[in-house]
Amino acid sequence: MFKDIYNTLTQFLRTFGAMNLFFIKILQHTPATLLKRFRLVVYQVYNAGALSMVIIMVCGLFVGAVLSLQAYSNLERFNAEDTVGIFVAFALTKEIGPVITALLFAGRAGTTLASEIGLMKATDQLAAMEMMAVNPIRRVVVPRFLGGIISMPILAAVFSMIGLLGAHLVAVDLMGVDVGAFWQQMQQTLEVEDVSEGIVKSIVFGVVASLIAVWEGYNAIPTAEGVGRATTRTVVVTAIAVLILDFMITAYLL
Repeated sequence: MFKDIYNTLTQFLRTFGAMNLFFIKILQHTPATLLKRFRLVVYQVYNAGALSMVIIMVCGLFVGAVLSLQAYSNLERFNAEDTVGIFVAFALTKEIGPVITALLFAGRAGTTLASEIGLMKATDQLAAMEMMAVNPIRRVVVPRFLGGIISMPILAAVFSMIGLLGAHLVAVDLMGVDVGAFWQQMQQTLEVEDVSEGIVKSIVFGVVASLIAVWEGYNAIPTAEGVGRATTRTVVVTAIAVLILDFMITAYLL
């Protein structure tokens, strides 16, 4: 038992260290990629961000609607239905928006990044680049990594805005909350620091989710089964990392 725990811990530390070295390599090639291959970065923003917009908007709409229903049903007991907007705004901007966006990003864009790079490795495309003196990290990994980082805050902002729209539709149009009170109290209560917390979380989650995706794809076993496992690990590891980091960032910013 203790031997298994020791081996698991040792393997985790080795993987964590190797991932940090991989991250340093990515950072080293980032300036050159932004200057010389900016078009690739823009395409990856489209691939990771724009193509994820539909699922982000649909989920944001219904998450905001559910939050509004829950808030109204509970605040009604204290005759505080007009504060529904405050509750939903805080929940979306500070916690639910960045977290759910990161999880959806991992499920849609993260798996795409990992499978693309894993498939390129399985078909020896990465090895062919090295034979032609082309650095696969600079050519393949870095644009996808940067595309994920840029896309995440945008997607989180869209999620929160559509969520507020869903909350408005339920609270104002369905439950009869005064529209002026709904938006005015939200504007008076929500501060810049609250929005900044959500932005910081979305950026951190974007770095972590993108790094895990490209790492798993780049280090996937070059077989169909290996690529499938790398794709699965991308979602699982990203979900665990996002929830742990969310707790840590929230505790630090309190």
